[in-house]
Amino acid sequence: MRSCPVLPLMSAETGKTGRAMTDTDSVVCEKRGQAYWITINRPDKRNALNGEVIAGIARGYRTAHDDRDVRVIVLTGAGDKAFCAGADLQNSGAAFAMDFAKPNVDYADLLRLSQNATKPAIARVGGVCMAGGMGLLCMTDMAVSADHVIFGLPEVKVGVFPMQVMALLQGIAPRRLISEWALTGEPFDARTAQAAGLLNYVVPSAELDAKLDWLISRIVDKSPTAIRRGKYAMRAIASMSFDESIAYTESQIALLAMTEDAKEGLKAFGEKRRPSWPGK
Repeated sequence: MRSCPVLPLMSAETGKTGRAMTDTDSVVCEKRGQAYWITINRPDKRNALNGEVIAGIARGYRTAHDDRDVRVIVLTGAGDKAFCAGADLQNSGAAFAMDFAKPNVDYADLLRLSQNATKPAIARVGGVCMAGGMGLLCMTDMAVSADHVIFGLPEVKVGVFPMQVMALLQGIAPRRLISEWALTGEPFDARTAQAAGLLNYVVPSAELDAKLDWLISRIVDKSPTAIRRGKYAMRAIASMSFDESIAYTESQIALLAMTEDAKEGLKAFGEKRRPSWPGK
């Protein structure tokens, strides 16, 4: 099976140069302008996670970071029914099969990869987001959702628990809400998700892509160097004390001031023009 195809063509959906999509791709990657779209392409399975999907998303993240022209990653699911409904339980034995000799789990490695990423990622949530899909949501920096979307951590209903999702979720949502979601397994709506800090914007379905494009446009006109070094610094100071983080960031702002982007930004400000970012 071919994932993240690399043949450029005109996208029927966007009318822009993108990547080929075929019915057999579990994950499709498309470069749309300066945004790199990673789409889980299993709408008939509610975009459920399996090994191919996890590997495809990881490959997409790496490809986006290797491409200097890419400024932002968009993670979404095909169709309007689901963003990602979690692990594929059609074959539950495969979904929870573990190689106990292997210390790392592929899904956990994907979450690790996302946290070490230095390009911003946005989740485009057009349908149900459950279980492992919640982890995908949490691994992005920002999220835009349609207002009809239902969220949840239903793992306790099938005798497991959202263990790996917790690693990211606990840094975003309030503890008591997480406890309710995880211990009851009951779903909640998009407005609740937004109030809990999981979403930046909730809009009607018809406005989802317009809001996403608006958010992308607010990123791609800014300094790519400042964004990448800023994400790196935010990740680094997350577990530091105040004294450690303030000392670390003192050195980081000094380094950032020496970059070509910083010099161009200050020059453009003084000349009252839009900066032309060298990305260095």
